[in-house]
Amino acid sequence: MKRHVLAGRYGPDDQLVIPVNPEEQLTNLQLVAGERTLDHGVGAALTSLKALEVHPTEMGIDLAVIAAHVHAADTRISRAHESQDSWTREIRLVVPVHDPQRWSAAMATLTKLLNFLTGDRWTLQFRPRPDRFVTIAAANAASLLQPPFTALSLFSGGLDSLIGAIDLLEAGEEPLFVSHWGESAVSDAQNKLFSDLKRRYPKRPFDRVRIHMAFPEGLVKDVKSENSTRGRSFLFIALGALAGTGLGDAFTLRIPENGLIALNVPLDPLRLGSNSTRTTHPYYLARWNDLLAELGVAGRVENPYWRQTKGEMAAACTSEAALRALAPESLSCAHPSSARWLGVRGKSTEHCGHCLPCLIRRAALDHAWGKGADETPYTEADLHAHVLDTEQAIGQQVRSFQYAIARLEARPEIASILVHKPGSLADVADEVEQWTGVYCRGLAEVGALIAGVQTSPS
Repeated sequence: MKRHVLAGRYGPDDQLVIPVNPEEQLTNLQLVAGERTLDHGVGAALTSLKALEVHPTEMGIDLAVIAAHVHAADTRISRAHESQDSWTREIRLVVPVHDPQRWSAAMATLTKLLNFLTGDRWTLQFRPRPDRFVTIAAANAASLLQPPFTALSLFSGGLDSLIGAIDLLEAGEEPLFVSHWGESAVSDAQNKLFSDLKRRYPKRPFDRVRIHMAFPEGLVKDVKSENSTRGRSFLFIALGALAGTGLGDAFTLRIPENGLIALNVPLDPLRLGSNSTRTTHPYYLARWNDLLAELGVAGRVENPYWRQTKGEMAAACTSEAALRALAPESLSCAHPSSARWLGVRGKSTEHCGHCLPCLIRRAALDHAWGKGADETPYTEADLHAHVLDTEQAIGQQVRSFQYAIARLEARPEIASILVHKPGSLADVADEVEQWTGVYCRGLAEVGALIAGVQTSPS
């Protein structure tokens, strides 16, 4: 096991020596393609945003570049092989930025944010960009036409982000949607949904910027890659903030996520700590707002749906007709390509129907519209058709929900304790009762879906 250092480089002539100790392995991350174009999707994002009259600031660009470092480290350094406990990695980032002094002043908040999100130990250092990259942002951005967008929202292609999009459009807003895509199934869902929204709301100036960021296998020499991707929401939010800094005024980046998933209380004792994702946890989002304030960025992140379960979100959507028509095209599944390796005839991607997000989705649409109204195709179409094997993926999440529901039924008073398991709610102490309520109601929705489902072994 080694500690890893990832050092950003602005071109081959950026040769600043980065000191490392014998226990560290240095990897250079080349940030530039060609002479001046930023690589890893950042340059493409700037080009796409420019076409929309959105011109991010230097601080916004730095956020995207730091996100590239985090995403590279998170996906290309194996937890199993590069940590002492098969989880917690030690990662140092050395990032060239526009204003090292301001970034250094915000370092404690950024470190706290990343440690909480991923469960790793991050060390951050900042240095000035090389001279020819001191300025990247458009010099005349202030004099350019203002973009037509009145709102900013992440758009993942999932059901929650679809509800968020419909609600904004029905309210008369003209949102700029921000998407990151990796595998083709996610990209296809995002494209299809956005095209459907454009057809349903014609002649409206809302638009979208899509960003692809991935790093080659073997980026870190002799080190295997990692697929847990606990840091991915840092990338998503940073890309949203990149766009937000180009909107001309203070921005609010909406992150549509139901309260059950946002809180993500571990269903069983094996999922404690960062083994349960914290992508939109209230503590994490609060640290993002601290970070933006310390950086002098006039923006904030907000989850407008944290008080609602997924079923309550679906039921309250401001256009049931739009949601019913478009929901089957949204993608919630944790592994949508499983249809291909399961040998489902004629299918390359499809909701599996039994992973955690699929179960919450199915329960939500049953809650909102009644059983039988969900037209989403699921590979496991009927959870009651046979006994689900809990030693296989098909039954693992159902059994975990059964455990969590039984525990809560036996001792309902522990709900207010359990909501603190993923992380402290001290920042929102006056909201703990609401978080407890959404947790209990969310489990009840899933409980209604899986009532009578048989699992084995118990």
